[in-house]
Amino acid sequence: MKTIPKPLVTLNQWIIVVAVILALVTQSFWPLLVPFIANGMSLVFGFHPILAPAKKLLKKPMSSYVQEDVAQLRFNQMMAVGFLAVAIAGALFGSSLLFFAASIMVGVAAAVALAGFCVGCFIRFQYQQWKYRRSISS
Repeated sequence: MKTIPKPLVTLNQWIIVVAVILALVTQSFWPLLVPFIANGMSLVFGFHPILAPAKKLLKKPMSSYVQEDVAQLRFNQMMAVGFLAVAIAGALFGSSLLFFAASIMVGVAAAVALAGFCVGCFIRFQYQQWKYRRSISS
């Protein structure tokens, strides 16, 4: 199983939270482009332009940190990128409702994850349970 150190996950969550706060305060989608592009690049190319250099700032060996499952993180990133895309599209097309709703949802999910509950993990677990139950009933 491929993993990533928890401090890098936490950094990514903080980047999303700060970007959402800045976007809501300034009522502009520009701050959302930072996590959107960084996480999008991670999904498409496997390279996160913020977390890659941040790895060098870790003081201990990467394996000594609590690790997070990369498959779960990719699922969470897909959700975050999707909501960020909706928020950006809402701003570009003049829909304040889409901009604010999608921004708030991704920001709250990242903030709650920082507090210890992973919404994406819960959704993925429920989906996997549904798939399993469906496979045994067929």
